[in-house]
Amino acid sequence: MSLFKSASLVSLLTLASRITGLVRELLIAATFGASALTDAFNVAFRIPNLLRRLFAEGAFSQAFVPVLAGAREKDGDEATRELVNQIATVLAWALLVTCVIGVLTAPVLVWAMASGLQKTPESFEAAVVLTRWMFPYIGFMSLVALAAGILNTWKRFAVPAATPVLLNLSMIVAAWAGAPWLDGQGIQPIYALAGGVMLGGALQLGVQVPALRRIGMLPRVGLRWSAFRAAWMHPGTRRVVTLMLPAILGVSVAQISLLINTQIASHLATGSVSWLTYADRLMEFPTAMLGVALGVVLLPQLAAAKAADDSRRYSELLDWGLRLVVLLAVPCAVALLTFARPLVSVLYHYGAFTDADVHQTSLALMGYGAGLLGLVAIKVLAPGFYARQDIRTPVKIAIVVLVLTQCMNVILVPHLAHAGLALAIGLGAMINASWLLIGLRRRGAYTPSPGWARFGLQVLAASALLAIFLLAVANQVPWLEFQGRALARVGLLSLSVIGAVAVYFLTLLLGGLNLRQFVRK
Repeated sequence: MSLFKSASLVSLLTLASRITGLVRELLIAATFGASALTDAFNVAFRIPNLLRRLFAEGAFSQAFVPVLAGAREKDGDEATRELVNQIATVLAWALLVTCVIGVLTAPVLVWAMASGLQKTPESFEAAVVLTRWMFPYIGFMSLVALAAGILNTWKRFAVPAATPVLLNLSMIVAAWAGAPWLDGQGIQPIYALAGGVMLGGALQLGVQVPALRRIGMLPRVGLRWSAFRAAWMHPGTRRVVTLMLPAILGVSVAQISLLINTQIASHLATGSVSWLTYADRLMEFPTAMLGVALGVVLLPQLAAAKAADDSRRYSELLDWGLRLVVLLAVPCAVALLTFARPLVSVLYHYGAFTDADVHQTSLALMGYGAGLLGLVAIKVLAPGFYARQDIRTPVKIAIVVLVLTQCMNVILVPHLAHAGLALAIGLGAMINASWLLIGLRRRGAYTPSPGWARFGLQVLAASALLAIFLLAVANQVPWLEFQGRALARVGLLSLSVIGAVAVYFLTLLLGGLNLRQFVRK
């Protein structure tokens, strides 16, 4: 399978994941609203998710995949199979210890993540119980990351990309069927979501097993202490651990920012954590779709160009990626800033999700939208450093931006509450992307191709007309007054999106922009 086809497959499956994720959030919002208990669930779910992003899909994947690929290239499949067995053994033991500690220290973890929940004792206790039930999810997802690294190295991209859909489907079933059943038993319905999370984790790991068996790489985990000691001393294991240490620092910066923001939000009005979570789910659409596709396509080619010492090709790849970011991220940002209320209304305004919740979530979404261009551009600019084997520079920039973001929180949160947290993240992303761009320019790694001024004016003109169109639609349609007519509201949103796409791209074509150049590149 070609790189372009692989990237397209991953993008389509990511789209499926984001769509089912939105359905999941819509159902949770309609069932539970934005209450103290939904705050408790979001905090509890965020704890294993933070560790998953930090270790499983972050530092571990960044360290494991290069070592695995190198072993397969140099030593063959048999030696690679032995390496996988040793790493899987160490990982399984480490996860067992981590999960036991996490369950025992759940009250401390919840307090560290969101001490503000203590103002409502019921929600704090619920968060502790939910954390204990869901903490083993980090174990499932770490093993999923191991399996995904193996399958991607063997160019089996479909299964790893599709597995997040299973988590979303499990949580949808939990909210739709599990919550009413628990309510009938006199048990707090929010606990059904914990069951959905655990079922989703087990399913994600389960579907990897047949795929690994087909390529003959299903790991054998040593269950004895002597097996762990032998696995720990294996040179491949030590290499992965050594590479993980600097990777943890880089990945942890974003998670520390998330931790701080959750802590701050827990001390704001009840529902603040949930409003930010619902807005973040919407933001995942453009950031994941553009970021995943560009990351998959660009990083290997940038690395190849660097290895071949082809500086011109290297610069052209960055230029193509940045132009694509501007072409697609700018109109998405305009839509989030001008059309936030209709988007939130159509997706969330059902059942327990009130008009006030729509307003507050829309404000958070607009704050995130202000930095969408930066959030997506980082996915192109950071690989520009990674391909040069320069990990320190992006990490240093991220650390400084983290400090600046918290300084902006001090200024913005007293005036904008939870929306200030979202805006600070957006502005921080813009600073981060700008800094990365300046760094690549100063190193001579990137030289913009001719035509950027004309291209920028074309995008700005089309985006301005897009903003006018979306503002008119947003103000003319009473998006909050469609009780009992959900399909009509969804239909209007669909027509609005189609109209917005037509306005934007027709303006670009009339302005003389040749869209085929992006496909040819």
